[in-house]
Amino acid sequence: MQRIFQSTLSQRNFWLRRPRCLSQLAHNHTQNTLEEEDDFLLPKIPHFDYIPLPYTGPSASEILEKRKEYLSPSILHLYKNPLNLVDGKMQYLYDENGRRYLDAFGGIATVCCGHCHPDVVEAIVNQTRRLQHSTVLYLHHAIADFAEALAAKLPGDLKVVFFTNSGTEANELALMMARLYTGFHDIISLRNGYHGNAAGTMGVTAQSNFKFNVVQTGVHHALNPDQYRGVFGSDGVKYARDVQDIIDYGTCGRVAGLIAEAIQGVGGIMELAPGYLPAVYNCIRKAGGLCIADEVQSGFARIGSHFWGFEAHDVVPDIVTMAKGIGNGIPIGAVVTTPEIAKVLMGRTYFNTFGGNPACTAGALAVLKVIEKEKLQENAFVVGSHLKECLTSLKEKHEIIGDVRGRGLMLGVELVTDRQLKTPAKAEILHIMEQMRELGVLIGKGGFHGNVFRITPPLCFTKEDADFLVGAMDYTMSKM
Repeated sequence: MQRIFQSTLSQRNFWLRRPRCLSQLAHNHTQNTLEEEDDFLLPKIPHFDYIPLPYTGPSASEILEKRKEYLSPSILHLYKNPLNLVDGKMQYLYDENGRRYLDAFGGIATVCCGHCHPDVVEAIVNQTRRLQHSTVLYLHHAIADFAEALAAKLPGDLKVVFFTNSGTEANELALMMARLYTGFHDIISLRNGYHGNAAGTMGVTAQSNFKFNVVQTGVHHALNPDQYRGVFGSDGVKYARDVQDIIDYGTCGRVAGLIAEAIQGVGGIMELAPGYLPAVYNCIRKAGGLCIADEVQSGFARIGSHFWGFEAHDVVPDIVTMAKGIGNGIPIGAVVTTPEIAKVLMGRTYFNTFGGNPACTAGALAVLKVIEKEKLQENAFVVGSHLKECLTSLKEKHEIIGDVRGRGLMLGVELVTDRQLKTPAKAEILHIMEQMRELGVLIGKGGFHGNVFRITPPLCFTKEDADFLVGAMDYTMSKM
């Protein structure tokens, strides 16, 4: 591969200049020469033809004081000096001073089409002008239209939709349905997985960072098919044997089901080992259980190669949960299952006041249409493949990068201080994040140790954006 970091003086208008550590510069350079070359190497944000309206609201410091006084102390914020973001357009965000940033986090894999996409905004505004909210107890075409379009994107008999307000709610409902349908209580989830922070979903979440000391029963956490740190490397079938052992030794031999992400988002963009899901789905179904695919982060074309994360593993789940990208920032989630499984809720009254809200479903239908019209799945594949290739090349240059992984525009870069020991670079990642922000790149982090960059930008990301991101990361790492 021709390395993307090569450039010449004749390419001066091109944004990327190959950064070098200052120690690599000739010793006879003067300080002025160093500063000039350093400025020359500095990556430049791609041109974007948009000027936000002037901001006249409260400052970041004023907002922070209100947050401290009136919001829960558990609410965190990124960066030492929190950003006051006041405007957004497609893959870019703007702070109170009008400075533009490349959004490589997408509101935690939520902004799918791009910030304030005109088609999505128009759909929401038009619907809100007519009817903002009624209830699913009345008829409204927006709810039925979106359910029909959503079901058409799923394989097999997955065509009955229940709308919720979030991914946590969707997973809560899916777990309850699995238990009701099978008549069994035990759920198997994966270590390092994250599925929400309510009562049931906190139980299946398998990271102590997200679990309070409350009663959590009927959940077994299986060995994670971690291709980077796992004991069996990329051999998914060997990891799957642990699930069978749990069924044999930890349950009555029958289970309600399994819940798993195809790519663990909060867990550090960890793609499950090949062969794992087919083997595990087989184990679960033999034990009478249902297979739940958590597509809250990996769904809606984000992985590029497929529309849903589970499709990359050649499996068809019994229940699919989704949120985030489903609405491009609108609070909406969904559970999709088969007509047979859906009947389990007929025994009682299941109701969600806001689930299927007309404004939300109208906006979400617009999201689906934009994905198709603008070929965002194809773009996620092309740009994501380019970005992953560039990040992999960066790994060859910087020892601090231990692993590059993921698919499409759901990528992870794990930082370590020792590649052999895989020691998490916890402090270093914070420093790099701060410096990348100064260069104009906003990026997320995750993983159990908090040492993995989470790259989940809007799917309208371009190759120029990808190059700028890599250039900013390269420049910052070279300066350490």
